[in-house]
Amino acid sequence: MTRPFEGIRVIDVTHVLAGPFAAYQLAVLGADVIKVEHPDDPDQSRGAGTDKALNRTNMGTAFLTQASNKRSITLDLKQQKDREILKKLVATADVFVENYRPGAFEALGLGYEALSVINPRLIYASLSAFGQHGPRGPQTAYDHVIQATSGIMAMTGTPEVNPIKYGSPAVDYATGMTGAFALSAALFQRERTGKGQRIDMAMLDVAMILMSSHLTGYLRNGVHPKPKGNRHPHATNGAFVAKDGLVMLGASNLRQQAQLWKLLGRPDMIKKTNDERDADHAREIAVLEEIMRMRTSDEWETFLQANHVPAARVRTMGEAVADPQLASRGIIHQHTGGAGIEGGFGVPLAAFTFAHGGPRIDTPPPTLGQHNDEIFAELGLSRS
Repeated sequence: MTRPFEGIRVIDVTHVLAGPFAAYQLAVLGADVIKVEHPDDPDQSRGAGTDKALNRTNMGTAFLTQASNKRSITLDLKQQKDREILKKLVATADVFVENYRPGAFEALGLGYEALSVINPRLIYASLSAFGQHGPRGPQTAYDHVIQATSGIMAMTGTPEVNPIKYGSPAVDYATGMTGAFALSAALFQRERTGKGQRIDMAMLDVAMILMSSHLTGYLRNGVHPKPKGNRHPHATNGAFVAKDGLVMLGASNLRQQAQLWKLLGRPDMIKKTNDERDADHAREIAVLEEIMRMRTSDEWETFLQANHVPAARVRTMGEAVADPQLASRGIIHQHTGGAGIEGGFGVPLAAFTFAHGGPRIDTPPPTLGQHNDEIFAELGLSRS
């Protein structure tokens, strides 16, 4: 079955995480994604990850994460001849994605205005830290810098230990996912209008969207979201110490909290309104702390889930990956090997499935410039 973006060509002139991940999501849905890198200064993600040997060969796990199904060519865009090659490639493309400092590609004659003359149907996306315009437009950042700027860090941690950044580069990957959504929307729009599109996406904007309900609350009453650690405004939502570790309770709504207190043998603690829950928060915490120590975290998870109360043992990455649920979802693709890589390795695929024609990985991540000859031949060019 044909995947959604088969026949769509994407020129991926991005680096690090957010931009490459956006292009990767189109690649697993069938797009021909051509990754363009400088021959002597490749994507810095090639040198990052948990395997130092792979880092030294420009095949780091950070790169492997988001490079399957892509083809790789090398161009030095400071050289006129290589810019002309890129323009020839753009003439054959549907999408162009870059995530360099705002204005950098315009200075090279590779901005939207210039490339849309070559290809009026081109969808040109720029992903940056703060957007193409505004007081902060020229500034640069990474995920953790945006976490600091946006207010996410200030609301993360415990009341005693804060601010704290997320454990994962969530803003980067959320920007990549949002970028893929924006590109998909623009491609759908082009089918109706025949026109290309200019996409301006800022990591800061994505970070604010990740805090949407907190943002709305602040705009309504000026209350800054405070770090609550593993607690929640409702006591029956939160992590508690069991016999052998932590268990996270998710008895969020009134029905679930009533069910939880019944199961725990404390129907006297059931509340009829959320205001009542707020007023009795400290006592509920104390009662739950005592009760939750009576069983192991696995026992609580099994018992509560069987009785329709959300709960989970707090797992490590290794434990989460070993969960049979992940295998049943197919979110991880296992490569048996790849150019420049000894042995197998696994990478994330996509966070959804289709009944037919869905995301799929066909080829392993490419080495730097692996497809130079192939792509230059397609353009009728010689590298020499």
